[in-house]
Amino acid sequence: MSAYQRYAAAQEPLPTETWAWNMYGAGLENIGRNGQPERLPLPQPGPDQLLIRIDAVGMCFSDVKIIQQGGKHPKLYGRDLAVEPTRLGHEVSATVVAVGEALRDRYYPGQRVAIQPDLYQAGRSTAYGYTIPGGLTQYQVIGPEVLVTDAGPGLLPLEGPMGYAEAALLEPWGCVMAAYTQRRRLQPLPGGIMWIIGHPGDETPYRFSNGLEAPARIVLTDAPPAVQALVANTQAEVIVRDGLTPDAYAALAAELTGGRGFDDIIILDPRTAAQVEAAARYIARRGTLNLVGQEPLDGSVPVDLGRLHYDYIAFVGNRGPDIAASYGEARNRCELRPHGVAVFVGAGGPMGQMHVQRAIELTDGPDVIIATEVSDERLATLAHRYEELAAAHDRTLLLFNPKTADLSLHQFVMQVTAGRGADDVVVCVPVASVMAEAATLMNPDGMLVLFAGVPIGTLAPLDVSMVYLHNAQYTGTSGLTIEDQAEVMRRALANTLSPERMVAAVGGMKAAREALAALIEGRYPGKIVIFPHLFDLPLMSLEEVAARWPEVAARLGPGGVWTNEAEAALFEAVLREASEGAPS
Repeated sequence: MSAYQRYAAAQEPLPTETWAWNMYGAGLENIGRNGQPERLPLPQPGPDQLLIRIDAVGMCFSDVKIIQQGGKHPKLYGRDLAVEPTRLGHEVSATVVAVGEALRDRYYPGQRVAIQPDLYQAGRSTAYGYTIPGGLTQYQVIGPEVLVTDAGPGLLPLEGPMGYAEAALLEPWGCVMAAYTQRRRLQPLPGGIMWIIGHPGDETPYRFSNGLEAPARIVLTDAPPAVQALVANTQAEVIVRDGLTPDAYAALAAELTGGRGFDDIIILDPRTAAQVEAAARYIARRGTLNLVGQEPLDGSVPVDLGRLHYDYIAFVGNRGPDIAASYGEARNRCELRPHGVAVFVGAGGPMGQMHVQRAIELTDGPDVIIATEVSDERLATLAHRYEELAAAHDRTLLLFNPKTADLSLHQFVMQVTAGRGADDVVVCVPVASVMAEAATLMNPDGMLVLFAGVPIGTLAPLDVSMVYLHNAQYTGTSGLTIEDQAEVMRRALANTLSPERMVAAVGGMKAAREALAALIEGRYPGKIVIFPHLFDLPLMSLEEVAARWPEVAARLGPGGVWTNEAEAALFEAVLREASEGAPS
């Protein structure tokens, strides 16, 4: 049995100690002790715990936020890290090596798992790699803090012959997958509070084909006669507040929702951007703003981009007279338009590259993919990594740098689309002005996806009229579920997605802090993956790995991309050298 096979079988004798990079405060200098990992006693699992071997950890830019903020990070709740340290590393694949007695009917030694880090317990975020110490260690005990959450166990049992890096990258890939999975609520909330805003003199024969029975309370402001008659036939409590100006909306929301906001807001025959802006401030988390009308607003609406991303508020609409026609999956898509034109803004970073790759490999995906980036070096990486893949999938991949081109990004997109605009625009840059500009690249019934997050309260002008006049979509997502990771795994096993292609550099446990520094610097054009048990492996680009170990180079994919076969060859080479006493 080879060194790699022995490692993969999880049959080697367990050590008495484990190496780990604990974090004691903000700044890279507070990760580890004196710039080195710590040697700690190997933990033993209790009855409701598992001892897992960490096989691979992906470095994520979210880690940088913790490095910068330390205990002030929102998910650390003011924790004194000097007293109660945490540990980075939330993109993890692992192998179960010991099982507590109470868990033996569900888990077994040798079982391979990925961790779903976006955990909640009793509605409170207890994220792995944040509140719960993460995977920058060789061995770790996990228990109810991971296995008993609001959404069930935070472990995804792995299927098939997945590589260690490939499995660790199910997490960031799951975040990308989530961006195209419906997260908005698209029906009136059962038991919720609905606010319907009209204006005097509107005689439109509105109807509500379904959903009006859902709210427990309906608030009417200058509602047309047709709507008053509809509401009178429901079981909801009806409250009338006529004659309100937008300046009075705050007091109404405070009085009737306690500041939480209305679950559903409907504006009939909207006319002014100021009114829509004022009402949108009082949408509850995961709430909807339904606009029903046939005339455009008098201008763009300053929209809270942070709430689109983090709170999943939904802007829906239609031309009427059926108010309910705005709702539902059929009218509110979340997937890229088949055979359309998709633009990815900030496509050169690791997450942007994943969006581009997904679009290329997506069955019935866009025919034309425009990847825009302000770095020529990153554009060169996109070309190297994806032009051949795009050609193999019969997709046209266009690369554009707005800083060096003779025309603007808007002009370029309009040139490519003959003036119509893109079907989909995905923004991976957390800059409000960039997001607002990206919205102008859409065609009237296009979709804007805010993948990058900006703070709640960040406003930018959007043409909201397009929502009800042309069915435009403004969406955003944050985080993922274990189902998103499972979907990535299914696609990887079906060979319709290759998550491991994103690996750009690898290293062992000793190199983890340098890997974080490289992440901050943007040193590598892709994901950095740490293999904790290849302890002395220095941080190396794939080109450096290939130059050192020809047997690994021979197993890289076309264009020198990472493969599971290359990973196995790397483990074999490094473990063999370690057993022979050779430096790694």
